Amino acid sequence: MGKWKRSQAYSDYMGFVLTLNEAVKGKKLTCEFNVSETIDNLLSLLGTLDRWIDETPPVDQPSRFGNKAYRTWYGKLEQEAEALVSTVIPADKHAAVPEIAVYLKESVGNSTRIDYGTGHEAAFAAFLCCLCKIGALRVEDQLAIIFKVFDRYLRVMRKLQKTYRMEPAGSQGVWGLDDFQFLPFIWGSSQLIDHPTLEPRHFVDEKAVNEHHQDYMFLECIKFINEMKTGPFAEHSNQLWNISAVPTWSKVNQGLIRMYKAECLEKFPVIQHFKFGSLLSIHAGTEGC
Repeated sequence: MGKWKRSQAYSDYMGFVLTLNEAVKGKKLTCEFNVSETIDNLLSLLGTLDRWIDETPPVDQPSRFGNKAYRTWYGKLEQEAEALVSTVIPADKHAAVPEIAVYLKESVGNSTRIDYGTGHEAAFAAFLCCLCKIGALRVEDQLAIIFKVFDRYLRVMRKLQKTYRMEPAGSQGVWGLDDFQFLPFIWGSSQLIDHPTLEPRHFVDEKAVNEHHQDYMFLECIKFINEMKTGPFAEHSNQLWNISAVPTWSKVNQGLIRMYKAECLEKFPVIQHFKFGSLLSIHAGTEGC
């Protein structure tokens, strides 16, 4: 774990998360931003994954969770991942396809356990980070990376979770922030910094969530939790309930970044699955980059 925290990969990954955190500050999902050809290609890649879910319905099985049809769906991705990634990467950078495709395959859950969690989400952020490193995504794509691509990724993951009843990977249950995601809470809280009317205490109010979820990723996540869970919010999502008592969104954002490092990036059960290569290197400093 010490080697990981000193690695180029850790600093590149965290730098990527924080750069995007800054880029979306105070901005709505519905604001205007540049949509490049690469962004369009990424959206069509995610659209393909979405379509495959429709083509691979759940099978009848005795156990309620972990529908085995997910393995069929995942098998398609395993087969097609490199072809899909090559549609996103400029021709002169195609040598990077096999390495970058690994992160895409890692980002949708585990086919043995039929589970999904923050480690898989981190693999998708690493996938996007690699696209930035090779120049396929640029600085002017920052808003579209979150508001278009990551938002679409979340929708596909929610559909996977619902369709195949995926287990939360390494869930801390009521003590975790969320069963499946973490990054949209960080970036989503940054979107809400200095909002004229919405305060952290408002996100436990279903009316506020229903009115504003189209504009804010954080509220979109809360809406999904409300749809999936029953009972008092304070009981099924205790950590989020506690966060609603924090006075400002900037404090929520800073706290979530600290929590992400402690609960996800510095936890061996999550990071043991992280893949390293020439783009996200385990070596310290700039060595191997």
